[in-house]
Order: sequence, then C-alpha cells, then structure tokens
Amino acid sequence: MYQYDQYDQTIVDERVAQYADQVRRRLSGELSEEEFRPLRLQNGLYYQRHAYMHRIAIPYGNLRSDQMRVLAQIAREHDRGYGHFSTRSNIQYNWIKLEETPEILRKLAAVQMHGIQTSGNCIRNITADQFAGVAPDEVVDPRPWAEILRQWSTFHPEFAWLPRKFKIAVSGSKEDRAAVQIHDMGVYLRKNEQGELVADILAGGGMGRTPIIGAIIRKDLPWQHLLTYCEAVLRVYNRYGRRDNMYKARIKILVKALSPEKFSAQVEEEWQHLKDGPSTLTQAEVDRVSQYFQPPVYEKLADTDASFEKHLLENRAFARWVERNVRPHKVSGYSSVTLSLKPTTIAPGDATDAQMEAVADWADEYSLGEIRVSHEQNLILANVKKRDLFALWEKAKAQGFATPNIGLLTDIIACPGGDFCSLANAKSIPIALAIQERFQRSGLRVRPRRRIAEHLGLYQRVRSPPRRQHRHSGRR
Repeated sequence: MYQYDQYDQTIVDERVAQYADQVRRRLSGELSEEEFRPLRLQNGLYYQRHAYMHRIAIPYGNLRSDQMRVLAQIAREHDRGYGHFSTRSNIQYNWIKLEETPEILRKLAAVQMHGIQTSGNCIRNITADQFAGVAPDEVVDPRPWAEILRQWSTFHPEFAWLPRKFKIAVSGSKEDRAAVQIHDMGVYLRKNEQGELVADILAGGGMGRTPIIGAIIRKDLPWQHLLTYCEAVLRVYNRYGRRDNMYKARIKILVKALSPEKFSAQVEEEWQHLKDGPSTLTQAEVDRVSQYFQPPVYEKLADTDASFEKHLLENRAFARWVERNVRPHKVSGYSSVTLSLKPTTIAPGDATDAQMEAVADWADEYSLGEIRVSHEQNLILANVKKRDLFALWEKAKAQGFATPNIGLLTDIIACPGGDFCSLANAKSIPIALAIQERFQRSGLRVRPRRRIAEHLGLYQRVRSPPRRQHRHSGRR
C-alpha cells in the first residue's frame, strides 16, 4: 500500500490546521454559513437533513488495519457507533458535530488519511478493482496508476471548481470489477499486441437521474500520456460543461449533447497543447509509485488444504459462503474473501465500531494487515490462506459479516438516500431493505456447484442434490 512521504504528511497536516481555524471562525460568527460552505466541502463535510455528515477518503479502497481501527474510534467517539461505507469506497459518518470535525481530521492525519476532495465540484476519490494485485485475470495492477492519478488531481488548481463532481475509475483486469463504464471518466489498462502497456479512455458515464454508459473516446493511449490526456478531457469539460443547471452539469450530459465522436475530437485538439508537456509520465515516476504496491511475501502452499476440503464437503452453510463470498487468488493456497455488509434489516454498507475493529483484527491475523473496500459497499480480505477460511467464516458469522449473497440481488447497493441526504430523490434504505426481505423470504438460494468444485479441482465430486418428485402434480 502507498505510504505518505514527508510532502504528503505536511500537506495533510497543514490542511488540518487550516480547516481548524476555519471552523473556529465559523463558530465565532466571523464566517457566515455561505462563506463556510465551500471551505467545509473541500474537507468532506456536508450538512444534511439532521446533522453534519463527514466523508473520509479511502483511496482506491485500500486500508491498513491501523486505519480501520481509527475509523472505528471515530464512529464510537464522534458518531453514533457506526459508519457507512459508500459506493466510492469511502466511509461516511452521518451524525457529526461541527466543533469535533478538526479533531476527527487530526486523528485521520495520524494514520495517513483525510477528507480532502470527497465532496464539492472537483475530482473525487479514484476507485479501482477491489481484487487488484491478487486477481488471476489481472493484466495490470491498477493501483499504482490510481495513485498517480490521485497525486496529480489532489489540489489541482485548474479543476477545483468544475461544473459538477467528477469521478474516475481504473481497471486492469479482463473482468471489469470497478464499474468503469458508469464513471465520468474511465481507464481500461491492457497490453497491446506488442506487449506494451496502453489505456482505453472512456468518458460520459454516470448514474443518477440520467443513467448513461460511458463511451470509449481514445483507444491504445500509451501509458506515458495518461495524465496529459486526462487533463485534456477535464479541460474540455471545464470549458463547455453546463453551470446553469446542476442536474445537467455532469460530463455525461455534455458528451451526449455533442456525441462521443465530437467530444473526442475536441479532446484530441486540446491534447495537442498538452502532449509531451510537463505532465508526461516517465518510467522513473511510475517506478517510484509502483514500489509501494509490490506483492507481499506469501507462504509457499499447496493449491488446496485437506481441512478446507473436509469442511467444504461436510458443512453446507460454509460451502454456500465459499460459493458466493470467496474468490480464487493468483497465488497458490490463498483466496480472497468478501465480508458482506448486506445482512437484512441493516442499511447496506453500514458497520459498527465493534465490527470495524473485528475486521482490523482479522486483517492482521489472516490477511497481512490489509483491507479493501468495494464500490458494492462490502469489505474484502484479499490474502487469506485456504486453511484459515473456516475459522474466518465462524468469526465473520458471529459479527454478522457472513451473509452468502455476494453478486446476488440481496447484495444490493444503496446510498443513504432521503433518510439523510437533502438532494436525494427517494428513501433508498427502506427500498433496499424491502427488496432484500422479499427475495430472502422467497427461499431462493445458491447451491454449491461449480465454483465450489473449482476451489477443490473436483467438479465431478460435487453435484447438486436430486430434485424431489411430486407424484400428484407431476411437477419437478
């Protein structure tokens, strides 16, 4: 994982001191709410229906265990004992007191975290694949490139006041687990026929009132030009994006109005002024960032484990969990585990302080001290030995994190909606809970079939149970 250097830490510490003075002036009346609003938004602080909400950045969804413990501490000491993991792999606290926010940011800065650019009309948190670095289908680890984009975009003076918020996702695998196509700008990293690293750039995706799939506006972009091309995209959007209507201000509206072809042509024209300029990436810069994302030291293990196989074949509940929540790993003997934050009766993405501390403990015990947050609002332990899966499952069950529903309809994604947000169109939490309850009651469940067998390498040994015969009705 990326570690702050002296420049990063100084920037964050100075921002905390600056913000603390801004809060002091607001509380004393020196600043009006109108004057304070853009200042608090730059630090992730919203005022919602009932209280302040503080959004904390988790760059490309990567957390250390000590960072998770601080997030739990903030939930316990400054909120109502829980936090909400969002669709941008951030965390939100919904019941925050303004006067306590400087102390929250001080605690975060001590573990290399902040709330910068998690709100406002700027480049938001860069997201990536939650299985980056460990997925068998990965071609390129997207995290160094997401970190390069993060460093480039943070405090970028030209893009601090865009027409609307701007979200970027990066993927380097065959399967798009980062939902690249529904972002304002997306980056698909891949190797061309010559084995060279290139990027396909998408623009104009987004959800909200007008869901639109992004269009590819540039293929085969050499990696050296990633920042200059992204800068050209943002310049065109900054110049022509609408500012008269916030509901039509996202880049997806501009791309649709112009057409992807015309938008791409304008970006290409702008790029000619930036290409080969100061933001052109060098191998030395890529190496500098990439060193923080080198694979950890793994044990040399057999591909499977006898105790794991035994539990898998004898315990149907464990087998269902493995089927849905455990994924293959590129290293023999390891798996990646998704801890579901979607049990019924709980708002999707919510976790208590006790649960967060438990996950931090499991990360240290089972996953080399690392935690991932997905845009689906779940938590991931990316490096779990297969022999530890059963023990982890039992602990996850005790904390309510073992619902076997990853990828199913009950693994529903939902923002806090109208229960908290003044901009929401609907109260999404009760809608999400109603959908979960309806399909949970239906009795539909996934039987452990092929993916279980893939873990064992024994497809012929694992078959679904025979269907029950209904004599009188003739149904099967």
